[in-house]
Formats: sequence, structure tokens, C-alpha cells
Amino acid sequence: MFNRVRSQRGLAVAGLTLLGYGVMILSGVVGLVVPYAVAAAVVIAGELTLATRYAETGGLLRKAGVGLVFRRLVRDLSVVLLVVSVVRPGRAGTLAVLLLPAALWTVAVGTTALARAVDGRAATPALTRNLDLGAPRRAPVPPAWARRLAGLRLPLLNVLLVPAAVVAAAADRVAPVVVTGVVTLVAGLVTAAVLTLTRLPGRDEAPGVLPAVHDWLARERPEVALYFAGPAKDVYQVNMWLAPVEAAGRRAVVLLRSEEAFRELADTRLPVICVPAGVDFMNLDLAPIRVALYVANVGANIHLLREPGVKHVFVGHGDSDKQASVNPYSKVYDEVWVAGPAGRERFARAGVGVLDRDIVEIGRPQLAGVHTFGSGAADHVFTVLYAPTWEGWLDDDPYHTSLVLMGERIVSGLLAAGDLRLVYKPHPLTGTRSRKARAAHERIVARIRAAGGRTDPTSLDGTAHLVVTGRTPALFDCFNVTDLLVSDVSSVVSDWVQSERPYVVANPAGLPEDEFRRTFPTARAAYLLSADCRELPEILAVTRAGDDPMAGARRELKAYLLGPPGVNPMDRFRDEIGRLCG
Repeated sequence: MFNRVRSQRGLAVAGLTLLGYGVMILSGVVGLVVPYAVAAAVVIAGELTLATRYAETGGLLRKAGVGLVFRRLVRDLSVVLLVVSVVRPGRAGTLAVLLLPAALWTVAVGTTALARAVDGRAATPALTRNLDLGAPRRAPVPPAWARRLAGLRLPLLNVLLVPAAVVAAAADRVAPVVVTGVVTLVAGLVTAAVLTLTRLPGRDEAPGVLPAVHDWLARERPEVALYFAGPAKDVYQVNMWLAPVEAAGRRAVVLLRSEEAFRELADTRLPVICVPAGVDFMNLDLAPIRVALYVANVGANIHLLREPGVKHVFVGHGDSDKQASVNPYSKVYDEVWVAGPAGRERFARAGVGVLDRDIVEIGRPQLAGVHTFGSGAADHVFTVLYAPTWEGWLDDDPYHTSLVLMGERIVSGLLAAGDLRLVYKPHPLTGTRSRKARAAHERIVARIRAAGGRTDPTSLDGTAHLVVTGRTPALFDCFNVTDLLVSDVSSVVSDWVQSERPYVVANPAGLPEDEFRRTFPTARAAYLLSADCRELPEILAVTRAGDDPMAGARRELKAYLLGPPGVNPMDRFRDEIGRLCG
């Protein structure tokens, strides 16, 4: 409701602003100074509001062909019309009124090209962490004010011509507009001069970061590369592999392709190199690398997959029964590593071209810190973790997540049960594609806040309900204080089985129980929850009493999903890395 009202207000502001531009043109043509001044005030206020409060509506105007450039041209035309029709300057004055705004536009076009050249030369081709590269030289960078003002933002200065035109019309003199036009043009020329000086030959030496990275690779000769080419919002996918790679005992490097992802990467002692440009990345000498680990199937993987001397291994970012876990893209890798027999059978059923001989079971080395059974002190408050998955990519799949159809019922039922603690940790991508999912999430957060919950926790201490949406506390930390998990068909369930504690899987589509468990093997040892959540009170009663008939099934499922008991998955991961490096 709030978003709809906000959108309506934004459209109203946009409509009033466009109307103001129309009045400015008409008032300029017929020489009406007062209506022009009022319309100009409306336009300036409208533009400020669109820029600060209703940026999305401003984007719609651009798509409709009435973007900022068009509107600024209309504004400058209205200035010329008003001065010519009211003041009626001579030939020299008319030429000045016409040419000064046009000259600033010419400078603006020129600085657009200059700014792109400077940004391209000044941009850092590589970013690093935990590498000693010395102090590589960097290209000179223009002042921040010049970079902000350059390009088609420069004609914003011509807004000063509007009050100048009103003063000129009232005084019947062209001088206010001419003087203001000269001032804005000089400001534009100064900006262009600063950018030009930055771009002069001899001052644009290429940054020394890439050569230093080349030297580091040749000197340190890393054997293992953890590669991630996704955006910042998906950085959790690579974060989960940092600790296992760090503990593998091999010379390793993390290779990233997005500066934003580089900024969001979790703390690690591993060397990190981020090279955004494909050409720059493909020119790196990666010959020392023996094993490349891929955590996601994205197009830019090709820039490393083309290296013939490397063993390319897909490790993914969690085993689950989702279709994404058997992506046909996976057959491009030399090997696909899965947690246990369930992953192997999943690929066999899918028939997407991944050969059984190329599948290696390694367990889940990330789960070493997840406590098996028991969630802490005996007197702790019974804690339920609700961790729904995100809405997925498919518009026609309303059952991908429980959040939209069931989330509020689940949370309301848990809050109403009393004498328990709720920890709500949604998927990091929740609401990024679906407005319904985002709205459901916001309502859930409001309910938990109303029940005295905290929405910005830095730790899991205390007994208050929690909303955990940041990187910390981490999911596995939440596992260790939780007695009962409520989730969807996702890798969260597979990882949770490590704890051997009870869990609930939502069945929003209402599939028959046998069919649901057969279709989604990770739910074999789960309590199932239908869309109306009628089973929730009984599930809570059984699990809180400790009379848990699913305990044996969970132990069997754990071996199926994560590998045989008694085998350290970190040792398996380390051995497989060693095999390929050997």
C-alpha cells in the first residue's frame, strides 16, 4: 500500500513538473513574466523532489523520452523565448542570449568524452587484498567536483539563467542573462580545462597495479584458485568457501571479477585479486594454477575455463533439491564435487550430461563448526529458526519459497506459541526479484519488532526474538543456538541435517506427503508443514517435549546427504585438492 501511494505521489510530482515546463514555454512565447516565474519555481521544486524522493519516477520519465537532457533543453529554450519576446534585445544581445547556453551545451558534450577517457585511464584495473605489491603508480585523477560536474550534468548550471531571465524581463535589460551566461560558460570551460590537463600526454601513465599482480603471480605461484564472477549480492556464495580453502594447506588465491563483490567479500587471510575487465583477466599468467574452484554458474566463468592446464571443479554454494543444483552448465567442468550420495543421484536423475565418473563426494567442509545435536545450555529458551529461501528466478513458480504464501502464518504461529525464541533469517536475495516477497518480508519484520524483537543484532546472545539479515550472525552460528528449523527445499536443510536436530520443510503447493518426500529427498526426515500451517502446534509440542520419532531417519539422511559418519569432510576436501595438484 505504501509503495503504491508513493508511486502515485511521484507521478503527480512528475506531471506537475512537466506542466510547469509547458507553462514556461508558453509564457516565454507571449512574454508573461509572472506566470513564467511561478512555473519556473514549480519546475525547480519538482526537479529537486524527483531527484531526491522519487528517483524511480524520474527513471520512468527518461524511458518515456522526457529525461533530464530534454527537460534542460526545454528550460534553456524558455529562457531565450522570454528574453527575446519581452526585452527585444538588438542583434548582438539576441545572439548572446542564443549562443551562450548553446556554448555550455557544446562544452558539456566535449567534457563527456574527456570524462570517459579520464575515468578509463584512472580506473584501477585490479584490486587486491593480502598481497604485498609495494606502491604501484596510479594515473592522475581530476578533482571530485570536476568529475561530478563534467558531461551532460554541466548544463545544470544553466538553471541560473531562469531567475536571470525573470530579472532581465522585469528590468527590460538583457545584461542579467548575458552576465549569467558568461559565468556558467566560464565554469564549464574551467571544468573542461581541469579534465584536459589530467588527460595530457605524459601525465597518463598506466597504473602499475596489473604489472605488480603479474609479478606476484610469477613469484608466489598459487596452486589453487577460488573463482567468483558474480555480483555483490551473491558474494555469500564465495564467502562460504573461504575458510575451507584457507585450511586446505595449499598456496591459494581468490579471484574476483566485480569491484562491488570485492568490497563485500568476508574477512580472509587468503590473497584476493579482483580484475573486472575480461581482457585484463585473460592476460594474467595463470599457468601456476593447478585447480580452479567455481562456486556459481555464470557466463564470465569462461575467462578462466579457457585455461587448458587447469583442472576446473564446480563446488557450488550448497547442495539442495532445487533445479539449480543440477544446472546443465555443470558439464563444462572437469569435475563436480558434491557433499554425498544424494548429490550424485541428483545428477543421475536429471540427465543433464554430467558423467558419474566426474562426480566426487567430499562432504561439506563448512559444517565442521555446526554442533551435532544439542543447541547449548540445558536451561536455554527453546529456539526456532525460520530460514526461508528466496523467490527464485521463475515468475510462474509461486511455491519456490514459503515466504509469500505461508511466511506470516509461520511467524504468527511461532510468536503466539509463547515460551520460545524466534530467529528469522531470510535468504540474502529475498525480495530482489519479487515485490510480493519483499512486502511479505517487511510485514514479518514488523510483526517481530512489535513482539519485542531486535532487527539489527550483532550477536545471538539473549532471549529476544531476532531478525538476522546481515552477514553476521552467520547462518551456521544461528544453527548452533537453534532447536528446530523451519525452512524450504534448499541447501539450508541439507546443511542443517549435520546437527541431527528436528526440522520442518514447508509444502506450500500441498503435494501429498509421499510424493513430496520422493520428489525432495532432503525432506525425508522432516516434519512437513502445509500452506495453512495447521501442523505447527503439534510439531512444536512434539519437538519441545523431546519425544522425536524422526531422530533415526535424520541420522540415516545425514549419511545420504553429507557422506558417511566418522569421516572428516575437511580431510576429504584437502585430499581431493592434493590429488588434483599432484
